[in-house]
Amino acid sequence: MLDLPLHRYAAVQSRWASPENFKAGKGYAGQAGRGRKGKPAVPIKPGETLIIAESNGSPGCVHRIWATIENRRPVRLRGLRVDMYWDGCAKPAVSAPFGDFFGHTLGRMSTFASALFSSPEGRSFNCYVTMPFRTGMKITVTNELDVLQPRIFFDVDFTLGDDHPADTLYFHTSWRRENPTRLLRDFEILPKVQGKGRFLGCHLGVRADMNRYLDTWWGEGEVKVYLDGDDALPTLCGTGTEDYIGTGWGQEFYAHAYQGCTLADRGRMQYGFYRLHVPDPIYFHQDVRVTIQQIGWGPREKLQQIVDQGTVLYMGESPVDLAAEGSLFERADDWCACAYFYLDTPTSNLPPLAPASERTADLILPEEAGKRLDQ
Repeated sequence: MLDLPLHRYAAVQSRWASPENFKAGKGYAGQAGRGRKGKPAVPIKPGETLIIAESNGSPGCVHRIWATIENRRPVRLRGLRVDMYWDGCAKPAVSAPFGDFFGHTLGRMSTFASALFSSPEGRSFNCYVTMPFRTGMKITVTNELDVLQPRIFFDVDFTLGDDHPADTLYFHTSWRRENPTRLLRDFEILPKVQGKGRFLGCHLGVRADMNRYLDTWWGEGEVKVYLDGDDALPTLCGTGTEDYIGTGWGQEFYAHAYQGCTLADRGRMQYGFYRLHVPDPIYFHQDVRVTIQQIGWGPREKLQQIVDQGTVLYMGESPVDLAAEGSLFERADDWCACAYFYLDTPTSNLPPLAPASERTADLILPEEAGKRLDQ
């Protein structure tokens, strides 16, 4: 894994895997058009798995992944799946919906730039996370929908021949969705992972239940990180949802190197946001688990309306005091998380990714109702 000043020479080989050179072979690029532009993109048929990068027999490191697709509707972003395999393992270390992996949570594109992910004009997918491997790697995109994905453009930029120290870790992800979450049970951003490694951060998404909670604020929950045997109480604990991503008193759109809010749709109460633990590392030596509470706040008048329409409000296990000017209260909303971490093994103990039917359920926006997926 290279970590050299820009002016330093490194005895590694540079490779780009793309539709113009699928196997990233030396002197093999651009053959489709006889040296001219001939094959910048390829389709992915329903149920098809496309290998977008592969290497065997050498250590190396993936440094950048770029892609773009046409038809970037919500179901498409969740119905495509990206998987990454290290060192010949049959189980992927990375398995996530295509859009969520690159930071486009809730199936909605956004314009943003962070230290590790970006979409400069809201129509591309960029990842700059370093992903070392010792003997090989394979990166695939699978179309789990029953319609053709007409074209995917991509390039995967990696090096071969890297000299990895013994403490080099493997890149992993975990993607989860709960629709809705359960009262008094914190949503798991990252379920318990066993081993040694580093929690790198996450992209989060929430669709607040306006039918049940009206337009009250949803984001008072605290992020908790359970480290190395923590049980009832964690070692690390934040102070609130927007606090975790470096802002306060609510959140609107912004994009910082290590934290931001990529989606702030107040009308629909849909939000996407991220935190990357690059300057503030979180290491674990035995296991790690990361959660966030589902706690909201509302003024007395709104809370009374919620209760009048039949919802009983609690804070903890106690009923909310409707005589107060306002109150925190427990919620159950639609939450998702794409968590990123490094681990000392090329596979983890986490379960497989949920099927496309669960990932895509109830994502269609009102203005898209009635449209076919191929439109």
